[in-house]
Amino acid sequence: MRIPLLLVLLWVLPASAAEPSKVLVLKAARLFDAKAGKLVTPGLVVVTAGKISAVGSGAAVPAGAEVIDLGDATLLPGFMDAHTHITGQPGEDWRQDLIDDMQQTVADRTLKALPYARATLMAGFTTVRNLGADDFIDLGLRNGIQRGDAVGPRIIAATAALGTTGGHCDNGNSFRKGLLADPASAGVADGPEALRLKVRETIKYGADVIKVCATGGVLSFSDEVDSAQLTQAEMDALVDEAHSRKRKVAAHAHGAEGARRAIRAGVDSIEHGSFLDDEAIELMKRKGTFFVPTAMALRGVRERYEKGQLPQEMVPKFIAAEASARQVLRKAISRGVRIAFGTDAGVYAHGRNAGEFALLVAGGLSPVDALRAATFIDAELLGVADRLGTLEPGKLADVVAVPGDPLQDIRRTEQVFFVMKEGVIHRNDRAGQPGGER
Repeated sequence: MRIPLLLVLLWVLPASAAEPSKVLVLKAARLFDAKAGKLVTPGLVVVTAGKISAVGSGAAVPAGAEVIDLGDATLLPGFMDAHTHITGQPGEDWRQDLIDDMQQTVADRTLKALPYARATLMAGFTTVRNLGADDFIDLGLRNGIQRGDAVGPRIIAATAALGTTGGHCDNGNSFRKGLLADPASAGVADGPEALRLKVRETIKYGADVIKVCATGGVLSFSDEVDSAQLTQAEMDALVDEAHSRKRKVAAHAHGAEGARRAIRAGVDSIEHGSFLDDEAIELMKRKGTFFVPTAMALRGVRERYEKGQLPQEMVPKFIAAEASARQVLRKAISRGVRIAFGTDAGVYAHGRNAGEFALLVAGGLSPVDALRAATFIDAELLGVADRLGTLEPGKLADVVAVPGDPLQDIRRTEQVFFVMKEGVIHRNDRAGQPGGER
């Protein structure tokens, strides 16, 4: 039974997937120093055995090294997306999506996720945090990519998102009015001790991070988008258990009250935050909570809304969230809240993650800080700053290149043409260079 599956997977393996053995030298007109928040000219990165061994114009080029000159481009650390759902994405008809969810097997949905992972990597995102997936598909994808069985970003996986009965993370809400009724989702529990147990179960099966739905959501049928869905005691217990087990907690939170409970409990990041009030923003600033605004999620939902592809129950929630979210982002930036980069990929088609850069800049973040959000800042949030997030000697060789200067035009980030992950070239669109695949 293994042979057919391996044959299916062959097409996702990169041409240059062999263990990197020779020294590579990447050259470009400039390099982004994510730690200092500035451009360095010219750009030069020496890669040895999958790690960065030297950086900067003064770095020596080892004898026999292969030099890859990318020309008028900027070298940057591999981008990170702190909020993805890499195991799915919307089709043209939401009703058919619901039917597919019921009819497709775990194997079907796993195979469908392979091109999503590939598209994400080719867009320059070498690390993602996947905040919720059914049937441990994100764990299987994470492990398969680590083994080299599939092509995709490094995945920090949450598995099932945790929440309370009837809340945003309870997928049984989808069919409440029909004859078909889903049982409660795998992450659903009620009460402090029951939620502690869910944290333990999730970690038992391999979760790297805990995701909790602290409020209602835009893309659910039966809850108010800003409703608080866990008591303070429930949230306190969940976060305490996760942190005791050395796992960070990401809280889906549109509404202010649910967000305040999550922030007081000590969550590491607030996701979305469409209706955050002054008190919630001040709490985030004081406690150092990261804010992941996921502007691309609302962009993706707007596109579906304009095509008539959004269920009617979700339309008023989306309109209210979109109107408020812009103001919240500007206020959070102005008050010095730490902004991390996450897009909610899967709400829109995978591979468009870099669209978040321009939306963050439009919301008031500088181009430098937008780039730092997807590199240096995300590395801190995701707990990988010791090996990723900057182009420094000793760190893993995750390197991307974009044409020109992204500080002059942030949308250059949407034109990634070179992708290296741990020294392996997965994309190089410059003619005559190795690994030139899309």
